[in-house]
Amino acid sequence: MYPYTLTQLTRANPFCTPVMVLHEAEEPGQDTPVEPHLKRTLAAASLEDPEVSCEYGSNKYYALCGFGGILSCGLTHTAVVPLDLIKCRIQVDPDKYKSIFTGFSVTLREDGFRGLGRGWAPTFIGYSMQGLCKFGFYEMFKSFYADMLGEENTYLWRTSLYLASSASAEFFADIALAPMEACKVRIQTQPGYANTLRECFPRMYGEEGLNGFYKGVYPLWLRQIPYTMMKFACFERTVELLYKHVVPKPRSECTKREQLMVTFMAGYIAGVFCAVVSHPADSVVSVLNKDSGSSTMQVLRRLGPRGVWKGLVARIIMIGTLTALQWFIYDSVKVYFRLPRPPPPEMPESLKKKMELASF
Repeated sequence: MYPYTLTQLTRANPFCTPVMVLHEAEEPGQDTPVEPHLKRTLAAASLEDPEVSCEYGSNKYYALCGFGGILSCGLTHTAVVPLDLIKCRIQVDPDKYKSIFTGFSVTLREDGFRGLGRGWAPTFIGYSMQGLCKFGFYEMFKSFYADMLGEENTYLWRTSLYLASSASAEFFADIALAPMEACKVRIQTQPGYANTLRECFPRMYGEEGLNGFYKGVYPLWLRQIPYTMMKFACFERTVELLYKHVVPKPRSECTKREQLMVTFMAGYIAGVFCAVVSHPADSVVSVLNKDSGSSTMQVLRRLGPRGVWKGLVARIIMIGTLTALQWFIYDSVKVYFRLPRPPPPEMPESLKKKMELASF
């Protein structure tokens, strides 16, 4: 191992061409380049704040990103349980719950205020586990795929990088989410089945076994993977565009509060697109977990082209707010723990020179 110091690290980000970093050689006056596979990690470790708490790509970095995911997903999904409850009931029983306002009034009349919190426990546990995998694995896959592509291709294909990384992460996140999602929907949409997670989990396991918890994983993938791909790719590119065309100064000159406001704005914009892209599959998941004997194709035929869009307005409001808060909390965790936060991507110098030469 070479004795690297912070003064030797280049002040760049994973999407920029890192300056050739030199280590202190054993013999005075002799400089040797850093090994190529270390360049990107060293470049990313040196950001605006020289006192970062850990290196980009380290185990500590990924662990804290996962912790940020737990807070961002677990807390926000639990906070919107009442709206999620109404959305699910509109999807599975549109004749009784015709709109958001009707849904709230019927639920309050039949179940009282406590009824609006039905399913909060599986929501908190399930989406905390999902957030851990979603954000933690996203950072891991993004670093892994970027190393495979190289600096120039990482910049040129950055949207594809975001899409591939988020899809890979969400595949595992949904496996972690599926059991609690099944319990949540069963509690919220099947009156008399169970009122709490302690009642629902053993009953489902006794009646249907493990299959009862994972029969909805395929439509969950259909819902969550497009949702997450849109969530991360749209967010990353929106942040880039906001700093380029809206914010009047570079991110390095913005205060932490200003940076977090940009994060919130980009998160809300991404959330609206997420809701539209993933809503048909969300309708299928809701009905499938309510009707234990149905298959995905049976539910699709029953709902029809119009039925899969029931509850879209409620979901746009819920997911837009949810996504904005998730990114805000996640970025706040990074700020609090002083994690490396690379600035928006910039074209590598090597690629700029190639383009200049090609223009002649």
